[in-house]
Amino acid sequence: MGQAYRVAILGATGAVGAELLELLASRNFPLQELRLLASPRSAGQVIEFAGKPLTVKPVSEASFQGIDLVLASAGGSISQQWAPIAVAADAVVIDNSSAFRMDANVPLIVPEVNPEAIAQHQGIIANPNCTTILMALAVWPLHQVQPVQRIVAATYQSASGAGARAMAEVKVQAQEILDGRSPTTEIFPYPLAFNLFPHNSELNQQGYCTEEMKMVQETRKIFNAPDLRVTATCVRVPVLRAHSEAINLEFKQPFAVEQAKQLLSRAPGVKLVEDWQANYFPMPIDASGQDDVLVGRIRQDISHDCGLELWLSGDQIRKGAALNAIQIAELLVTKQLLRPRLISA
Repeated sequence: MGQAYRVAILGATGAVGAELLELLASRNFPLQELRLLASPRSAGQVIEFAGKPLTVKPVSEASFQGIDLVLASAGGSISQQWAPIAVAADAVVIDNSSAFRMDANVPLIVPEVNPEAIAQHQGIIANPNCTTILMALAVWPLHQVQPVQRIVAATYQSASGAGARAMAEVKVQAQEILDGRSPTTEIFPYPLAFNLFPHNSELNQQGYCTEEMKMVQETRKIFNAPDLRVTATCVRVPVLRAHSEAINLEFKQPFAVEQAKQLLSRAPGVKLVEDWQANYFPMPIDASGQDDVLVGRIRQDISHDCGLELWLSGDQIRKGAALNAIQIAELLVTKQLLRPRLISA
């Protein structure tokens, strides 16, 4: 006899939902049943999984009866509405939205960084923001050797962060501009094709947008370092898929570049990509579709003896969202924190 689980995907028709399906299949997650859930507008679609057609159902209170695990990727307001109902039905929810990330009773997990925090869950586990996940994987191995004193991040975020419709919009905009027409803007407030702009999430009184504050607050929570100095500038760029980040790290003592390279070359979830002669470093075109976060161009900060610079690219839909959620689910199974169903071997 083996163990298997009844899993529901909330937001199954979105870009992250599609990636969750692919990962459940490719990583052989032990499934007894899979329910695909979405809004009434998206319900009725038929999606193939493991060679079988599955019909997307409209989410309701009855959707979570008998379910062990919910993978939610449908937006914060949807998660706030349905996650407590799923928990009340005795399911564990892994939520990809920002709804619960800063809740003191909800662990915020990057499995390569803080897997021990998962034991504290009370039914809901939060998946961090994509930019936070990618940065955490690159910084944590160094932080373990010498605690980081300050992080300065600049992000270069692809259209995929705003979903499949945003990716399609950039393609349409590019053709419109090439044809000499004014670009259409529906998903983004401004044209993104052949353009870039600071992340358009809401600004606070200090002039930081919500996306930037996510990186600040979430990194502190994941690292269990509430006083860690973090600042970020988030920018949307005309790339279809995979985010990139320029990271400046300040330590108390000098951190040898070669030691940093050795640590990152062995770090789980990280791939060191550096060819200094060819001036070849991580690029979103190479990171797209990859599980690992590509890290490179590691160098001494010439303005600070205790500073390091590094550059990374990582797939926002994959490790920045769906893969991290699936790894959390696998961690629940490994630590026996998920109620199993017995199936025939």
